[in-house]
Amino acid sequence: MDNGKTILIVDDDEYFARLLAEELGDEGYTTRRASNGVEAILVLKHLKPSLIILDIVMPVMDGMEVLGPIVQRYEDVPVILHSSYEDFRKDFKSWTADAYLLKSPDFGELKGVIRSLLSGNRRRRPARTPQPGA
Repeated sequence: MDNGKTILIVDDDEYFARLLAEELGDEGYTTRRASNGVEAILVLKHLKPSLIILDIVMPVMDGMEVLGPIVQRYEDVPVILHSSYEDFRKDFKSWTADAYLLKSPDFGELKGVIRSLLSGNRRRRPARTPQPGA
């Protein structure tokens, strides 16, 4: 069952990302993976996903560093910060994401948030007015 939605998983934990991709594949989503923020930017040059799941603590370029450029360029693509660390929720940069979830071995909450964000009941970020030349 393919629902036509592609989710970009940005996470340096290969095992976790593979498990999540399998779970989302069972739900009908196509997934792509990047292992850090730099790889995510490279993938996003060729793909506009329906949603991005973004880990925070990663090598090379972490999730908080890449979040800004992602939401500026793809303001209509929902972003879920998905971290093992609660503390980043207090960082005002994290507020630009559409959701912040703690990692769990139970993907039920994450899948529910994905369904909600992709159903159109999402925009926590107000739409920006495009700037000339942007």
